Amino acid sequence: MSENTTHDKLPIRMLHDRVLVKSDSPEGERRSGGGILIPATAAVGKRLAWAEVVAVGQNVRSVEPGDRVLYDPEDRAEVEVRGATYVLMRERDLHAVAAERLEGSKDSTGLYL
Repeated sequence: MSENTTHDKLPIRMLHDRVLVKSDSPEGERRSGGGILIPATAAVGKRLAWAEVVAVGQNVRSVEPGDRVLYDPEDRAEVEVRGATYVLMRERDLHAVAAERLEGSKDSTGLYL
């Protein structure tokens, strides 16, 4: 797997087992399933977040650019590239992957935990 990205060919190449992701939802206010606005200051339990994989290192085996992954937003290192903020992490810090390519696989739920 290489530096293929869905974000305008970022001028960055990931090394080893590193994964660069773009968070699906910005920090701050969010909406519940019923449409209720939840302020950024509201206390919630530990909550995992979804993100899109943008680039992967050569030793990453489980995800590819374009996959959606589940990660812990508290265990993250942010980096800014071309004015956009991304999250940098190791592959082992990902909790799950959801990708269209996994749905047709034998014995696959489409989501690995």
